[in-house]
Amino acid sequence: MTPGVPSSQARALVWVGIGVVIVAGLFVVDWLAPQLFPASLPTRAQDGLTLAISVLIESLPFVALGVVLSIVVQVWVPPGVIERWMPRRAWARRAVLSLLGMIVPVCECGNVPFARGLLMRGFSVPETLTFLIAAPIVNPIVIITTHQAFGWSDGILIARIVGGYLIANLIGWLYSRHPDPDALLTDRFRETCDLVVHEPGGKWRRTLAQFVVELRAVMPALVIGSALAGAVQVLIPREALVAIGSNPALSIVAMMALAMVVSICSNVDAFFALSFASTFTPGSIVAFLLVGPLVDVKMLALMRTTFTWRTLGGIVVVVVLSAFAIGTVVNLLA
Repeated sequence: MTPGVPSSQARALVWVGIGVVIVAGLFVVDWLAPQLFPASLPTRAQDGLTLAISVLIESLPFVALGVVLSIVVQVWVPPGVIERWMPRRAWARRAVLSLLGMIVPVCECGNVPFARGLLMRGFSVPETLTFLIAAPIVNPIVIITTHQAFGWSDGILIARIVGGYLIANLIGWLYSRHPDPDALLTDRFRETCDLVVHEPGGKWRRTLAQFVVELRAVMPALVIGSALAGAVQVLIPREALVAIGSNPALSIVAMMALAMVVSICSNVDAFFALSFASTFTPGSIVAFLLVGPLVDVKMLALMRTTFTWRTLGGIVVVVVLSAFAIGTVVNLLA
């Protein structure tokens, strides 16, 4: 092992330590201000465990599908097949890749391993980020469920699709200006790329090896992200968010915060948001539907397997500010 580079065990311990500190801090808040919560701490702890397991179970099939698609792209699709269909201009390539999610029927959880496969295949970081951000929203299942929940009312469906597409291409353009795009990736992922490129043997051996590599990279992050999502949901009073639902600006902020907390799969999050439609503004619903699939705590934990914290911080800032602006426009027009 290279001196100064932490082992996988050390990285896992760091993740566990961060999770423990966050959960412990939330319990301290509960202990200092018990009047904020109607249910007892043991009851909410049980609810938090149930929610964490449900988020994990909900995500697992899509993660598995994403890993399989990632391996197909890396190992089984011949070189040049995808690339020859891509435009030569950088902005046009990003625009096309941001629509790739329309033929990849997985939610945000499965898109992360698929995006890792694109990177290992040789696509640039800005191009891959454009796909990764757009895919959970232009997914055909997401479009159908959003239409089932809201129809064409208040322009919520159109604002979600167009907004997600524009945010993805904005992020891709911003990071295309970075002087060293490879610096946006973690050292561990770059090491994984080197191992995959030099993996000996035939396609079946490479498939098995890559399957193990991807599961080892994604599963710990998924478990930790699910646990944090469950803990945060029951340890932050949702009533405080709902109380400000009628304010045009604060309602957007509240729903974006809620979206980052609840970590619901983008395939079904529209039905969850529908329960808030009678008390929250249309713009805040749009902001919820934009922020949740892109930067909730589960998604950030998964993306951390590939991108640095600084990269994720920049993505969060762009997504939140863009979603706020789009939500404000919807409120003005609705």
